[in-house]
Amino acid sequence: YPKSRFCRGGPDAKIRIFDLGRKKAKVDEFLLCGHAARICANKYMVKSCGKDGFHIRVRLHPFRVIRISKMLSCAGADRLQTGMRGAFGKPQGTVARGHSGQVIMSIRTKLQNKEHVIEALRRAKLNFPWGFTKFNADEFENMVAEKRLIPDGCGVKYIPNRGPLDKWRALDS
Repeated sequence: YPKSRFCRGGPDAKIRIFDLGRKKAKVDEFLLCGHAARICANKYMVKSCGKDGFHIRVRLHPFRVIRISKMLSCAGADRLQTGMRGAFGKPQGTVARGHSGQVIMSIRTKLQNKEHVIEALRRAKLNFPWGFTKFNADEFENMVAEKRLIPDGCGVKYIPNRGPLDKWRALDS
């Protein structure tokens, strides 16, 4: 459930700062806006562009409250557990819910720092748990067509250009 007047309480988000860098920069000063985890991108951008050479904004905010219904599994814990009665639970944490294709993070900077922004967002995307791969969309389609990516559960498995010949023959058939 999202935080509201009906569903009060719940711990605060772990991310405290959603805007980093020089926020007061004019629109035409930072021309490049790249879209795509906050600490990794910020550290790289501070190291490469300086503290005032960019502006990072995290676009996804954690409003969704997750809850836990505590159950004890030790002997003599019969009086605490009530089964499904009162199973709504206590607030445990907050999460941000994102959709496919949604912008998670934006970086504004000058045009001369374009390579640094691309590298910062590449490093940031590796910190997300699922769904993000190290391949671009066109590389992904080419590798699927060449049978170098094999479906493996909810992800894919990369097949490199080395190994025994019989494995390659088995893939082509």
